Amino acid sequence: MTALLSTTYFGPVQWYQKLYRCSGVWIECHEHFIKQTYRNRCVIATTHGPQTLTVPVIHDAAAAIRDIRISDHGNWRHLHWNAIRSAYGDSPFFEFYADDLARFFEKKWEFLFDLNEAIIAKMCVLLDIDPYIWYTTYYEKDADESTDFRNAIRPKSPPPDPTFTTKPYYQVFAQKNGFLENLSIIDLLMNEGNEAVLYL
Repeated sequence: MTALLSTTYFGPVQWYQKLYRCSGVWIECHEHFIKQTYRNRCVIATTHGPQTLTVPVIHDAAAAIRDIRISDHGNWRHLHWNAIRSAYGDSPFFEFYADDLARFFEKKWEFLFDLNEAIIAKMCVLLDIDPYIWYTTYYEKDADESTDFRNAIRPKSPPPDPTFTTKPYYQVFAQKNGFLENLSIIDLLMNEGNEAVLYL
């Protein structure tokens, strides 16, 4: 099965499960930007529960997702990296992955799509997976619903996904917050290290 996915900023476990389990994936390049999705946000686990990190973008209703520019509003790179360090500084694998992740917050990225693709490439290396990835050449309006996850993988009110299964794994704050499922791939890597791929 090949899946159709949106671009994603440190996407959730569900997104990476598709990347790992499918025979290949298409990443959408031509859709318009959709607010409040994983395209420019991720969710991490903190001592106070889930925290959403959002990359500010310059909205352009006519622009394709690949042409959406990042705004430097609010010093987001500094805030995101501080939040990740605070959330995962005591996790088993923070020191192992910290340098790899820090690089994404040291560079000023112009386009959201470029930032996301760099993250996806690095996550594949860290997860030790080698997926087949293609990029759409036009917007597919009537894609097969069973393999189209562009809007199915979302933070708010996601539809049922019979192909996605989640298994509890160690989380730093689980004793306080319980197990939080389908968080950013950062959470899985920081807590499970090179065994993270076993959970995909």
